[in-house]
Amino acid sequence: MKRMIRPLSLWMLFAATLLAWQSASARGLPDFTVLVEEAAPGVVNISTSRTVQSRDNPFQGFGGQELPEIFRHFFGDRFPAPPGGQAPGRPQERQSLGSGFIISEDGYLLTNAHVVEGADEILVRLNDRRELQAELVGSDERTDVALLKVDAEDLPPLKLGDSDTLKVGEWVAAIGSPFGFDYSVTAGIISAIDRTLPRDAYVPFIQTDVAINPGNSGGPLFNLDGEVIGINSQIFTRSGGFMGLSFAIPINVAMDVADQLREDGQVRRGWLGVMIQPVSRDLAESFGMEGPSGALIADLDPEGPAARDGLQAGDVILEVDGSSVHDSSTLPRLIGRAAPGSEVELELMRDGERRQLTITVGDWPDAERATASRPQESHQARLGVSVGELERAEREELGIEGGVRVRDVDPDGAAAAAGIRPGDVLVSIDHQAVSDPAQLVELVSGLSADRAVPVRLYRDGRSLFVALRLASD
Repeated sequence: MKRMIRPLSLWMLFAATLLAWQSASARGLPDFTVLVEEAAPGVVNISTSRTVQSRDNPFQGFGGQELPEIFRHFFGDRFPAPPGGQAPGRPQERQSLGSGFIISEDGYLLTNAHVVEGADEILVRLNDRRELQAELVGSDERTDVALLKVDAEDLPPLKLGDSDTLKVGEWVAAIGSPFGFDYSVTAGIISAIDRTLPRDAYVPFIQTDVAINPGNSGGPLFNLDGEVIGINSQIFTRSGGFMGLSFAIPINVAMDVADQLREDGQVRRGWLGVMIQPVSRDLAESFGMEGPSGALIADLDPEGPAARDGLQAGDVILEVDGSSVHDSSTLPRLIGRAAPGSEVELELMRDGERRQLTITVGDWPDAERATASRPQESHQARLGVSVGELERAEREELGIEGGVRVRDVDPDGAAAAAGIRPGDVLVSIDHQAVSDPAQLVELVSGLSADRAVPVRLYRDGRSLFVALRLASD
């Protein structure tokens, strides 16, 4: 006789299976207890103080009441002055909090540059509650890394990992002092690597979903082996608090900076002297490339290493010493980590062909480099623009020999569709230099329709490329 399974038995079987699955899943989650026990002694709390010329009652709220302490953590001393301003008050001391970690037994520590920026005094509190005065060995604003030194020996340095081997999805943990709460631990996963942030072209950030808040800055980010793989640096937020996006400086980048600060007191970076822009799909087609990648050279410093060694505007750099340049944001990192005076091998696209070029990298400059008759005008109907000759003074200011000034743009023409605007200086089309309006007419007449061609422009003193598709005659 066939045996029947009762409904209750089915439910019990399902419940047992679910509990077993949950137990197995729980066993698969990482346990951070050992990591924290071993690493916590190497994590420090950093407090700084500086003297500022304060305004009267900088934290005064409505009705003359002091604003809550929590606002100080988020806004520091950045409250705006009331309309009309106020006379400066007497000097007052401002304090801020951050985190850091020990990298050597003889007292060297790492933190963020913004944690110690402008500090008159830096105090480091160790896990054993000792408080030590710290000396700022040096800091690098571009990478937001600072190296500190305390007068102590036999300190517990943290193990350093290799941030070049990270993978998206790895478990990571952070230890720091959010809002002054010492040795707080949070955990999550790596959400992305090689992330580029505005104004941070030299750092390939590690993006995580680890909870980071004010006070965590400068603290270590660990992998499951208890190795430091990053320095927690900043968050993306619209509220002032954590929103699931935090960013860490890769430890390999940080240690390269720290080594230079320790040896020389400053950081030197490779420099090409170029202005770059992304390669769009249309530009890629116009350059004869299979797809958009690399960094397009829009302009060069005439006295820079790139111009000296033969790089040209319109070249697309695809590789640096065998490392792929996936997009324009990758190039500054690859060149920046090259030692000034060293040679790098570039693979680039020029005139539809791949080429190799060796360039001796320069040293990043300390300061920014500065770069008679009525003009003839012409209307280029196929292009949809009116152009005129450039005055000699305009050409000298831009450092070019030819070029034409765009006077008017037909809103329905090919030039407008490509993004060309009145006032732009057009210097080349399809890799051919434009010397005057008459030559532009000749060059445009020889181009085939419905094919993207690169056009080089100067706009507001900056060089850029656009992809142009000409209309049929």
